[in-house]
Parts: sequence; C-alpha cells; structure tokens
Amino acid sequence: MVARKRIHAVLLATFLAAAFATIAPASQAGNTIGWLANTYGTLAAQVGNTARSMWVAPEGVIYTASMWDEYEGGVAIYQNGRSAGSIGIHGEFQGSAITGNATSIFAALQFSTVYGSGAVGRYNRTTKARDVLIHVSATTNQQKVDTITGLATAGTLLYASDFYGNRVRVYTTDGVWQRDINISGPGALAVDGTGNLWVAQKSEGAIVGFSPTGALLNTIRMSTRSRPSALYFDASSKQLMIGDEGPDMNIKRYTLAGTPTLAGTFGVQGGYLDTTTGIKGQVGAKRFTRVAGIGKDTAGNLYVLNNPWGGGWDLARDGGTDIHAYNSAGNLRWTLQALNFEGIATPDPATDSTLFYGGTNIYNGSGSAGGTFVANTVDPFTYPTDPRIATNGDRDEHFSQLAAVGGNRILVVSGQNPETFYFFHFNAANGDIAIPDAVLPSPAFNATTWVRHGFCLDSKGGIWVGLDKTGYIDHYPLTGFDASGKPTWGPAIRYAIPKTIQQLTRIVYLADSDTMILGQGVTGSTDWTAIGTRIEVYHGWSAGNTTTPNPVITLPHANAKAIDAAGNYLFVGYWFSSGDALSNIDAINLATGKLDTTLTNPSPSTVDASSAIDSMYGVRAYLRTTGEYVVTKNNVKGDSVTVYRWTP
Repeated sequence: MVARKRIHAVLLATFLAAAFATIAPASQAGNTIGWLANTYGTLAAQVGNTARSMWVAPEGVIYTASMWDEYEGGVAIYQNGRSAGSIGIHGEFQGSAITGNATSIFAALQFSTVYGSGAVGRYNRTTKARDVLIHVSATTNQQKVDTITGLATAGTLLYASDFYGNRVRVYTTDGVWQRDINISGPGALAVDGTGNLWVAQKSEGAIVGFSPTGALLNTIRMSTRSRPSALYFDASSKQLMIGDEGPDMNIKRYTLAGTPTLAGTFGVQGGYLDTTTGIKGQVGAKRFTRVAGIGKDTAGNLYVLNNPWGGGWDLARDGGTDIHAYNSAGNLRWTLQALNFEGIATPDPATDSTLFYGGTNIYNGSGSAGGTFVANTVDPFTYPTDPRIATNGDRDEHFSQLAAVGGNRILVVSGQNPETFYFFHFNAANGDIAIPDAVLPSPAFNATTWVRHGFCLDSKGGIWVGLDKTGYIDHYPLTGFDASGKPTWGPAIRYAIPKTIQQLTRIVYLADSDTMILGQGVTGSTDWTAIGTRIEVYHGWSAGNTTTPNPVITLPHANAKAIDAAGNYLFVGYWFSSGDALSNIDAINLATGKLDTTLTNPSPSTVDASSAIDSMYGVRAYLRTTGEYVVTKNNVKGDSVTVYRWTP
C-alpha cells in the first residue's frame, strides 16, 4: 500500500510539473524549515561541537573543550541549559582535558607551530583572555594525538597528566613547576578532600592514589574491561565518582576512607547497549554511551558529559556533545546536545521519514524543534573494527544513505569527500545497532579501484557506482537477505558512461521510476569531487535508454557540491561563492529540466541554515506518501542538520 501511494504521488507530481511548466516560473518555495541533531537551531544558542572534556564551576557554569568547532570558540560555556558564550578560537584547544578554579580555566592546547604539542593554557574566566602558557609535555610534535590527558586543580596547585611522559606534573596555578609523580599512561585526574591525587589509568582499568607529597597510596582495581575515562571527587558524599567507558557504561562511586570500596553506581549498567530497559543502541536519561566528564555544583546538581560513539582522525568529529543535568535526587533536568558536524541524516523510508538515520545516530524528526536523539548505532565492544570508530585515516564516516526493502534496512556510510563506502544492516536481536558488512571497493564486489565517479544506494537496495578509470557505471542488484538480515548483491551489470557526461562525478538512480541522473564534473579540473553545471536525466535507463538524456539540465549556479533526487525533483546544494544560493536548495523538475523553485530559509526565521555545503553527499531527499518532500542538508556552522519540508 505504501509503495502504491508513493508511486501515485510521483506520477501526480510528474503530471503537474509537465502541465504547468510553461506557465509557472521559478519561484521561492513556500517551504518550512527545521533542524535535527542540536538542542538549539540558531548560531547564538547552539550547542558546540564534540565536547571532549568538561569542568563544572561551583555555581553551575559548565565549561567544555573541543578540538574543532566551525563557528563556536573551542571552550564552550553553558548554564541552566543554555549557551553562555565561549573562550578562544575554534581550533585552539586539543579538547582532551579541562579544569578550573574561581578565577581561571585551564585547558590542553592544540598543536601549534609556535609551541608544539603538550601545552596548557590558563584563561581568565571574566576576560576570557589567555594569561599563562604552561609547557607540560616533552613530546611536542604530536598534531592529532592527546598528550595532555587529564587536568585538576586544588588550592594553588595545578595537576596535569603527561601521557607520553608517564607522569603527572604538578605546578602552581601560575605555571611554576613543583614536582613530577611517575605513573604509566596517566589519564583523568581528581583531588579528594584531604589533598590526595587520584589518577586514572584508562587502559589498565585502574585508578591510583597518591598523597599530597606524591607517595603511593591505594589502587582501585576495576574489571579488566573497565575503562575509567572521567573522575570527580564528590565532597558532599566524600566519594570518588568514576566514569566507566567500558561495557558497563555507567558511573561508579567509591568511598575512599581506608581501602577504597565500591559504594554504588549511577546509570543503567550496560548503558545504551542494555537490553533490559530498552533495545540495543537506544539512548535515554541514564542509558549512557561514553562518559567523558563528570561535575557537580553546590546545589547538588550532577552534570554528565556523555558522548555517542563514532570516529574521526581529528578527534573532534566522533559522535558529538551530549550533556545531561540531573537534580540532587538523580532525576534528569535537561540535556544539551550537538550530534552532527560534518555529516547528514537520511529520511527513513520505512517510517515515511519520521526517523532519520545519520552515519552513527538515529533521530526522530517529528514533534519538538530539533527532533529527538533516538539511538547511537555503534557497538564498539561487539564490533571493535567497525569502520566508524576504526577510521583507517578517513576523516569521518557520518554521511548516510539508507534503503528499506521488505522490512530490512541497509545503511551505507561514507566520509566528507569519499572514495570508500561502508555497508551495514540491522536485525531485531541487535536493536538499533548497525552491523558492519562490506566495503566498496573490495574483493567482495570484485572492485579494486576507488569510487571516483559517483555512488548511489537506490530504494530497492541496488548499488550504482562509478569506479575510477573503468569508464563504466556498475550496478550491483540486491539479490536478497539472509536470516540475520544481511544483504547480498549479484555481480555487477555494466553500463558505459555516456560520452556526453564525462567526466562523471555523481550518480543518482530512482528505482521506482527507472530514472538515472548523472552529474558532470568540472571540465579540465583535477578535482574529481566537483560538480559542473551539466546534469543529464535518462528516463527508462534500466529499460535500455542509456544514450539519450531528456532533459539535459544546466544548473542555475556554479559550485554545486551535493545533489539528490526524489519523486519528480532534483535537489541541488552549493559550495561557497554561489551568491544568495549559498544556503538554499534548488528544486529542478526532472520532467522539464527547469528550476521550479528554491528551498529557502523563510524570513523571519529562528532557524539557522547559513552553511554552504562542502561535502559530496551533504544533501538527502525523500518524497513522503503525503506528497511532501523532505530534504536534509549538512549544516556545519550550526552543528546540526537542516530539514526543509515542501509540498509543490
């Protein structure tokens, strides 16, 4: 029934477009606009990108550090569930560690050609200016590796974990070195009420205690699979709180009097992978993913920085920011979330676009502004070689394509300007976890060259790909699913790339209407990721029409970067220097080749959509059974996904 309704909508849209093409000029669309993956939709209020560490001031002001945020400063400030500004520039901090006191913030700095890696900056909390630079690590040549892995203050002292130096260095808060405490692989730090220092050894599953003079005290031995990733000493209970990034995915509380003893836990054991309080992958108030930071204020509110799984070689595009605030009774008060930077979310055909699938996360797009974070689809314990966390040098894999076929979903993820595509499937036993399958190119597809001339996963699960230096478009038809939901494809069916569209750079195939859309690159350019202005549309491609395009579209603007199609429309997003088309999406009629309308940000608007598109697959489109088009666009500046809704 759903398929018949969708086909009916497509045919109706095609008929209306043809009938009115001669009398309906291109116009600004009467579309609505929204967003996903960020608590707030404006640049002024947005939550910053991928906070990797957190410090909470006694009055409840939250400071987080990120390695990269395109618009916000590298240290973001929040209070009462709202943004309160930022410190520094967007690429200034490493993000790996932050702490503070009444007057200052101390944060690990990113590699600099001036002072190298392994430095800590002190910033005035009032003026936000850096006033002290502290050289901590002797390892000064690491550009995308954490060298400072923990920071803490107590009174007039600053403690810093020098990971590669296998030591914790002690300074005054003015940056004067005092002494070193030797310990292998130091990480997160906390100082208890008597001045004892506690040092997490993440890979060892241990937390080692030292006296104020550096003498070895007790060692807390957690399970062999525990990964202590965050420490906080709770003065009110005199307990050490330990964020466990291992399979328990919770916070453990230890009493420190005498021999440290486990006193209790906070959060569901197993976190978002637990199957007793939800399905695998499902996030929730206490279904944690990665606990990266813990803090409390004097009112007893608890704050947990709890970030979804996902990978990125620059450490700042891995899964996003997810801060939970709880009252003294442990009840969730609010969340602050920024779950997308360089990525996209694809409307889910199985739910008629109620759900949206990103490369690592699932969102519900109905209801409140910003949507709802539903699930993190990465299971790092069952699938430790998942390419979304073992990135093998790729920048990230947060761009998605999705097909729903006979109750089965196929997810394909890729990076910003990809030559490689990764395949996943889902099944009931694994809930919302995406199970890794194949990679293209690979022997599984009898493909050895990079994907340089376009890629498309069609609505029937078929794969269309232009491999480098072959001169062909290869179609791998879906042949079925096994009992676990894993898809299989037949051998490639080859189609010669039409000479009129070389050099080919994009492929979009609409299986329901047998329509092939091919995008030409920029003539004479060595940039294989670029789109020129020529788009060819072939109606009846699989039926045999592979040589006669009709229509041939000339794009209305240069610098197109991402395209997708649904129903009777091609949707085009642009890169910089495209004038007022920068943040807009052109809707071009596939029957006439004409620009029918442009999806815009209506004025006045409380939603930011100002980012240009600098990713090959940063636009996704879907035609709902209601006749409404849903188009998503990557919004780098807003750390979100822009959602356009339009009914012709």
